[in-house]
Amino acid sequence: MTQFYDARGNIYGVISPQSLREAGIDLPASAAQCAASRQAWSRAAITLCCDWPEGQRPANSKSHRSDGLLIGPFQTSPPFDVLIVNTDGTLAERSGNGLTIFSQALIEQGLMPEEGALLRVHHDKGDAVETSVKPAEVEGVEGFWLDLGQPRFGPDAVAAQTVQGIEFNARDVSHVQPLAQLDPDWAHSQFVRIGNPHCVTLLGDAAALPSNERMRESPLSEGLTQVAYAMPVGAGDPCAVGVNLQWAVLESPQRILARVFERGEGPTASSGTSASAVACAAWRVGWVAAGEVQVVMPGGTAPILLEAVEGELRRVRLFGTARLMG
Repeated sequence: MTQFYDARGNIYGVISPQSLREAGIDLPASAAQCAASRQAWSRAAITLCCDWPEGQRPANSKSHRSDGLLIGPFQTSPPFDVLIVNTDGTLAERSGNGLTIFSQALIEQGLMPEEGALLRVHHDKGDAVETSVKPAEVEGVEGFWLDLGQPRFGPDAVAAQTVQGIEFNARDVSHVQPLAQLDPDWAHSQFVRIGNPHCVTLLGDAAALPSNERMRESPLSEGLTQVAYAMPVGAGDPCAVGVNLQWAVLESPQRILARVFERGEGPTASSGTSASAVACAAWRVGWVAAGEVQVVMPGGTAPILLEAVEGELRRVRLFGTARLMG
C-alpha cells in the first residue's frame, strides 16, 4: 500500500488518496480540503503508513520508518496536487527531497511528462506552494531539477520575532537568542524563505557543526525542539509557525558542510530545501558566488544552482534523485 523511497538518506512513504480511503482514513475529495481538515486525519495516516510494524523496529532507529508521508497525486495529469505530512502530523509547505521522491513515483506510475510538470503542495499555513519539476541527468545520474523560485531573506521573510540584528562578513544577519543560549558559537543566523521558513546558522569551524546523534540527545534535543517547532510541541520562538534549522560552514570554494534539524521531524540525514536555504544564505554573506554550489550533508551532497542578476538572487534550482526501497 505505502511505497518507501530514499533521496540522499531522506526517506518518505508515498500513498495515493484512494488507498488511504480504502484503508479507512476519511480523506476529503481535494488536496485543499484535506489540508484544511488535516487535524482530523493526519496522525492516523502517519500511524497507518509510517509506524514500524510490531516487532520490526531496528535497534537505535528513529521512532518512525520514514521522515514523512507524501499523499498524492489527486489527478492523473499535471498539475499534480500533493500533501507532505510530517511524522508529527503537521503539513509542510515544501520539501525538496520529498518532491524529488514524489516525482520519481510519478515516473514509475507513468504520469510524469517528458517535459516535466508543476507540483502543488497544499498545507494549512496559506496558499499552495508550486514547484516546477523537470526530469534530467547530471553526471550520469538520472533525477530531477526542481525550480524553487526566488528566495527571500531576513526576519520579515519568515515572520521571525524578537531577534537582534548583527553583522557577519560585513552583512546583516540575525542573532537568535534561543539558539545562542544552546551554544555560544551559534550566534550568527540568516533567515531564508524558499517556500518554507529556514534559519541558517553560520559557523567558522566544522567542529561547531552539531552531529545528528548529538541533536537527538538531551538536553539539546529539547532545546532545539523549542526553537524549531510551533506551539504546543515547541515554543514557536522566534517563528510562530516553526522554522527549519540548519548549521553551515564553508569547507572550500562553492562547497558547504551542513547539518539539519527540521520542524516536525528533528535531525535528518539530508533535506533538499534546507540545502537550498544553506546555499542561499552562503551567497547572501559572500561565502559563495552564483552558479553551482555543493551542499554536503550526512546523507549526501546536493547540487544547487544559484542564478543572480545585478546583485540579486533571482532563482534557485535543486537537483534531486530518488530510488524505490525494497
